[in-house]
Amino acid sequence: MKLTFPFTAIVGQQQMKMGLVLNAINPRIGGVLIRGEKGTAKSTAVRALAALLPEMDMVQDCPFSCDPDQSAKWCAQCRERAQNGPLPRAKRQTRVVELPINATEDRVVGTLDLEHALKKGEKRFEPGVLAQANREILYVDEVNLLDDHIVDILLDSAAMGVNTVEREGVSYSHPAEFILVGTMNPEEGELRPQLLDRFGLCVAITGITSCDERVDVVKRWSAYEADPEGFYGQWKNEEKKLADRIVAARKLLPNIEVSDSILEKIAQIAIEIGVDGHRADLVMMKASKTMAAFNGRTSASEEDVLSSAELALYHRVRRKPFEEILLNMDLVNAVMKGRPFERRSSGNQRQ
Repeated sequence: MKLTFPFTAIVGQQQMKMGLVLNAINPRIGGVLIRGEKGTAKSTAVRALAALLPEMDMVQDCPFSCDPDQSAKWCAQCRERAQNGPLPRAKRQTRVVELPINATEDRVVGTLDLEHALKKGEKRFEPGVLAQANREILYVDEVNLLDDHIVDILLDSAAMGVNTVEREGVSYSHPAEFILVGTMNPEEGELRPQLLDRFGLCVAITGITSCDERVDVVKRWSAYEADPEGFYGQWKNEEKKLADRIVAARKLLPNIEVSDSILEKIAQIAIEIGVDGHRADLVMMKASKTMAAFNGRTSASEEDVLSSAELALYHRVRRKPFEEILLNMDLVNAVMKGRPFERRSSGNQRQ
């Protein structure tokens, strides 16, 4: 099998890579939306992330890939099987589950066999994409072209970690925790603001304009195509370093503390930027904790807040229809440092 292009070999696009890594450490952030033109390594980065993550333990033959060590998150079948003894275990590399652009609701959530339920009194469930995506990476390319209702379902499952299907008074639930990655080209249409806000993080990427970096892109991709194994060997140590940092951050994350002073800074930033609701505050807090874990710290710092603020706020800035998204990071920095900030114009300043 051909080796995936190494994550650490991707030239530039640091914000995109950080958004993916933070969600790999903490899927409860709520996913990442990558906005940008074609040919900017979006798909390459998603597949490279999956190859970077450690193998996962799973219950053998479970359609939901349940974790044998997390009984509280088992599906109904695993709970029933466990009554007869220890569950059989297997290992597998994390996968990228892609959602087809023309997917119907039944294809996404799965289907219930109502006739079987009425005749036999038993629930028979045909798993959908959300079942396949449990504990995996769910990749939705051109998410802005999906039906709004389908996007709603995806975001609900990402937030709740559970998929529930109800038909004619019969319901079935199964675990659906996944790393949600959506990509879109804004030129092909926007997501509704209500849906945009529900993505935890958002990154805007463009083609690289540095001549030297563009040359690096061509050289690295040519070397990879000519000899995937040899090219991967050159980046093996960097890949292992990042993989180890992600594993260590996952273990450290539950112990990260956020002080009241940091929470106050987060709230002040949200107020000054003028975002709607409280989701921005929650996401900044989660992202800051995750950033701290990634950096090996036991408490979130101002640096962690600053590093995650742009990812959490970019898509939540108020704007008029068809207006370009602009985020004033000078204002964010001023709030973090407790300095007064003089607005030079009515709009936000930074893309």
